Amino acid sequence: MASKYKHLFSPITIRGVEFKNRIVLAPPSPNLASPEGLVTHQFVDWFRMFARGGAAILYVGNSSIDITECKDEECQLDLNHDRCVLPLSWYTEMAKEYDCHASLEVNHNGKDTTFEAVGHLPYSSSPIPGDSEILRAKREGREPYIPIEMDQKKIDETVLKYAKACERMKRAGMDIALLHGGHGNLISQFTSPHYNKRTDKYGGSLENRARFAIEVVEKVRELCGENFVIDYRISADEIIADGMRFEETLKLMKILKNHGVDMFNVSAGLHSEGLFAYLRYWLQDYTMPRGYNVHWCQKIKDYFQGDIILTAVGSIMNPDLAEEYLSKGWCDFIAMCRPLMADPDLPKKAAQNRPEDIRPCLRCNACAMRLGMPKVINCAVNPISGMTHYLRDGQVPLAREKKKVAVIGAGPAGLTAMHTLIERGHDVTVYEKTGRIGGAINAAAAPPLKVDMKDYLKWLNVQAQKAVKAGKAKILLNTEATKEMIELEGYDAVIVAVGAEPVVPKSIPGIDKEKVMWAADAQTALRHKVGEKIVIVGAGDIGMEAAHDFYMEGKEIAAVIDIKDEGFDMFSPMGRVLKECGIKVQYNTGLAEVTDKGVVVKCPDGSLKEIECDTVLLAMGMKINKELVESFRHTAPETEVRIVGDCKEVGGNITAAVNGAFQAALHI
Repeated sequence: MASKYKHLFSPITIRGVEFKNRIVLAPPSPNLASPEGLVTHQFVDWFRMFARGGAAILYVGNSSIDITECKDEECQLDLNHDRCVLPLSWYTEMAKEYDCHASLEVNHNGKDTTFEAVGHLPYSSSPIPGDSEILRAKREGREPYIPIEMDQKKIDETVLKYAKACERMKRAGMDIALLHGGHGNLISQFTSPHYNKRTDKYGGSLENRARFAIEVVEKVRELCGENFVIDYRISADEIIADGMRFEETLKLMKILKNHGVDMFNVSAGLHSEGLFAYLRYWLQDYTMPRGYNVHWCQKIKDYFQGDIILTAVGSIMNPDLAEEYLSKGWCDFIAMCRPLMADPDLPKKAAQNRPEDIRPCLRCNACAMRLGMPKVINCAVNPISGMTHYLRDGQVPLAREKKKVAVIGAGPAGLTAMHTLIERGHDVTVYEKTGRIGGAINAAAAPPLKVDMKDYLKWLNVQAQKAVKAGKAKILLNTEATKEMIELEGYDAVIVAVGAEPVVPKSIPGIDKEKVMWAADAQTALRHKVGEKIVIVGAGDIGMEAAHDFYMEGKEIAAVIDIKDEGFDMFSPMGRVLKECGIKVQYNTGLAEVTDKGVVVKCPDGSLKEIECDTVLLAMGMKINKELVESFRHTAPETEVRIVGDCKEVGGNITAAVNGAFQAALHI
């Protein structure tokens, strides 16, 4: 049977190059190139999962035209030497096995290269340091490094580097390149008035500011020929007040189209300006609407009366959204990165009319955060993403010996272990003390804005039901496992995934009053007991999500307090959401007492203050029930007992739970 996603799987031909469908891997940077900037076999294996999964185009993020002068990742590709061609061909030919187009996002980040990365000052359109460099200088107690304003010789040299990079891509077998002209990289440092303060022929009017981009596009066309597709990534609106705003972007796109750009990848925002205040416009978090930037495509199509080829990108989380945007004519391609990392087989499952089997992305940005550590990119919910070289073709190997395995706990860690053990060929029984699976995900999915987590919870339930129905595993609900019970069954291996418990400091007077409850319980089973005026203790994700949830319900949030310093979560998505709602978190403030009228808190100056409320929600962290965990330690051969998830590491997250459980089950 053909797919119901008719537009998503409709082929398209551009400059004689045919693309089998409209699904594009938006450019990730996996940190898997060699330190010298060359494709490695590990790199090829990582991208193979997307080619095998059915995407039409694969882009590699932030491929440098010369890492000796533009480098901001530990292991990014370098396109400035012919030695890159052969390794690039490994990547290209792998993709061709699957009728997929391998490509790169070709980039120079200009002013945002650090002095330490290249040993000299960075280059830019104008000698103005970016906000990230100003912050770095302040932190290091020095004056900011001032970028070198590119003279005509340097401009000509850089234009040629862009074109030669694309020409090397073509020699390696590629027939499409994505020029990065957005997000505040070098090309947009010329096109944007926020960065470009020049007074020569490259500055001032839009036509002048576009000159560098035009020269790059024309030189790429000259070296790569007519049968090579030029894609161009653009920020439809940089959002920043004096930057490239949408009305001017439309005019820039018209100029570039007339000079040879075949299609545009339409994003928004900037990388690092305003202490990363504009980053969320191109890297949305879970609090933001889906399809975040698609409205720009709709407006661009109207402006060009449809005579332009566009790729929409930005939180297009599933094939239903993709099909909707394509069917309305708002775009011609759909770019996904995080959803494809969560499930590289998304295209295949959509083509097979199995959308319920697509593992949802959480938009938690665990993948992006690893790049800053730096570590090889991985996914919170798809642990194979971090093991593609070890697990060839994404296949979990069968165990040499079938074993009888108990999994204690049916949260995300326990369920991941269950599915992995099933793939290994083991006999699996899951014990869950409550009447539902999902563990902490049930509370995490409770806030209305957590639509991604709701989808993940639904997926967990669907996949568990399928496993049970197929007879691949047994899930015993309302069954609290004990040491005696597990020992009686004689299991060959045991995976303990019992989660953690909320911290409730018994030393605080009044903590046992009826008005006090755990925030996650208040959002689920105890919601009916929550009063009208609330104090929330703890400003981590659980506390802030509860604050927003009840605020949106019409409750009064009398206070949100946290003993920690404000800096510990300055980039928290929920922190931004609370600020937008006018809810201020009181940091360096601890709970001293719960009274009949409310709470007494200890302020940063040591003074005590009373806050009236009728409900106190605790979100003070989690703790491991060590006695419970230890009770299972010897219920099977000790080398075959594994502790995973929150009961292994308090304060862990879904990334640690899922990946740790997968790896534990992989070795049983």
